[in-house]
Amino acid sequence: MKHEKSNWVKFSAFLLIYILATIAIVPPFAKIGGRVPLPIRKSGNLIPHNIITPLLNRNYVKPQLRNQLVEIADKVNLSNKKLKVAYLEANFPFIDGFPLLPHLSHKDGRKVDLSFYYTKDKIEGNYKPSNSGYGIFVEPSISEFNQAKACKEKGYWKYDYSKYLTLGSRSDLKFDPENTKVLVNLIVKDPQTQKLFIEPHLKQRLNLTNNKIRFQGCHAVRHDDHIHYQIY
Repeated sequence: MKHEKSNWVKFSAFLLIYILATIAIVPPFAKIGGRVPLPIRKSGNLIPHNIITPLLNRNYVKPQLRNQLVEIADKVNLSNKKLKVAYLEANFPFIDGFPLLPHLSHKDGRKVDLSFYYTKDKIEGNYKPSNSGYGIFVEPSISEFNQAKACKEKGYWKYDYSKYLTLGSRSDLKFDPENTKVLVNLIVKDPQTQKLFIEPHLKQRLNLTNNKIRFQGCHAVRHDDHIHYQIY
């Protein structure tokens, strides 16, 4: 019994020290290296999809990317008060070239993943089809090109492995193409944006024509569950 109590005390102490370091120590040191945390409060228009991302220090970006995201989120909310912009994973606070596994390219503070929009009973909002933000795909219709199938037939079996990383999901939501398209277009029209990844069938379905919108390649994972974009 004493041993169990001792372990609990040690774990509690570690957790407290970790949280204090995350709040008070990591941000100023990250800023020296040119990275800042994305907002963690739900009161603004740019919000975390879940609290796990900031707790694990996976929400760091270059200042110009944070400023751009805040501006885009404000524009989204100005046009529709029901909506905010929810970010998924970004980058670690330190060291260019060190990837945010399992993301291979999130390693320089210039990349971020964002949630799609969904509706519930035709009502718009900031709904979550999965707790992690990943793994619930907007599947192609019969008439649309199935990039996931094509990649897996070429031997890229990891292409849809994020379906195992949902951390819990719900099935009562429907993809919101109109508001997702608004968000994508706001991103790609910004001159700071270099490129944005989304699955080919969604690019076609949403009639997205900007040449910054690209296919990420079979070596990555499918992007019909989130938006990935990066700045110059």
